[in-house]
Amino acid sequence: MLDTILLLTGATEQPVLSARLVACNGALTVLPIASREALVAVPEDVLARARLIGFATPVVVPAPVLEALGYGAYNFHPGPPEFPGLCPAQYAIYTGARRFGVTAHRMVARVDAGPIVGVTTFDVTPPVAVRDLEIMSYRALARVFWELAPALALFPEPLDELPLQWGANKSSRRSAEALCEIAPDIAKDELERIVAAFGEAPFGIAPTLTLHGHRFRLVRDAEPEAASEPDQKPLAS
Repeated sequence: MLDTILLLTGATEQPVLSARLVACNGALTVLPIASREALVAVPEDVLARARLIGFATPVVVPAPVLEALGYGAYNFHPGPPEFPGLCPAQYAIYTGARRFGVTAHRMVARVDAGPIVGVTTFDVTPPVAVRDLEIMSYRALARVFWELAPALALFPEPLDELPLQWGANKSSRRSAEALCEIAPDIAKDELERIVAAFGEAPFGIAPTLTLHGHRFRLVRDAEPEAASEPDQKPLAS
């Protein structure tokens, strides 16, 4: 019997998303999970009665946990199927994407590879700042979660799958760091694209130049932060 949801997300999202799930099914127990260590510490008897939901989390769920879950695992990814992996907003900026969005999918052992169960996309008009694109995707991701919450909270059966496929180019920390390794003879427009995408150093990944044995890392001048709405925050994978 499905009686527990393991909610893998940040501290800001935990109370809001938990309240939505409990509103859909008052008999649920929602356990907040913030790290891989906390996840692997969940007892097997709890996993057997549970479903895992990840929301904009960089935590990679270990395969043994996925296998032990009685009711599967679903992830809310802050990028469309065309941008699987880490830093989807940054890669959208880098490639000049005209559409972006978010994806809900069933988790499998490989990251961002499971069957897709929900997608929302929206138009993007370049140039757009990474921060603004992340805010748009965060709002879209919350809407998709709200729509799928009743099925996730109430029904033990797997969610219906959509006839959609993930993009072939999955980003990772390694690929992002390789992209940010600047060649001394880089073209001006290519450098500007990389700086526009990774200039804020997401996950500590920033444009870096190695010259005569010395490494130089882009550091942007600090700017005063504008007041933002409570739901405006950067997203992980």
